[in-house]
Order: sequence, then C-alpha cells, then structure tokens
Amino acid sequence: MLDYNAVKVVIITESLVLENVLRTIEEAGAKGYTVIAAGGKGVHGERSSKRPGVSDAFSNVKIEVITASTDVARRIADTVAEKYFGNYAGITYMQGVEVLRVPKF
Repeated sequence: MLDYNAVKVVIITESLVLENVLRTIEEAGAKGYTVIAAGGKGVHGERSSKRPGVSDAFSNVKIEVITASTDVARRIADTVAEKYFGNYAGITYMQGVEVLRVPKF
C-alpha cells in the first residue's frame, strides 16, 4: 500500500467553544475530525478533564483534523486562532503525517 502526505491540525481549547470550532473546521472544507477530552497545565493554569465537581463547560478538548490539503489545514488553524484565541485559552499546531487512504481526507 502506498503512503500519501497529509497535514494534521491539532487544536486544544476550551469545550465552551467546541461546537463553533467544529463548524469552522467543516466550513474550511475538512471531511472529518476527532474530539478527545484533554487536561494539562499551561499559561492559563491547570485544566483537568477528570476533576470531580467541575462542569464539562470548563474542561478542555483536543480536536484533530487530517486533511490532504495544506490550504484547508492553514485555513482551519488561522481561522480558529483569529476567532477564538483572543477570548479563550487555546493552541493550534500542524504536523505532516502519512495516510494510507488519501480519498478519506
């Protein structure tokens, strides 16, 4: 099987803006995404996805998007950072990946 180059966009942000970020991803042209509960520590303090008594609204999520298009990846990263990271905690990064079934992405 042949490997194909693609781009993975990773967005870690507050679950408060999850639905808006997912809409941004779809509008940019991505075919899908994965959402994972996330916790950790950064400049905005410590966040835990497992802390008892803390509402899910104040937890973090990690969203991963794989796309065959560098333009789509850049549009997602730029738009999310511009629209949400001025008011909400978040980070976005991109990395090259190899995929086996490029039409899925």
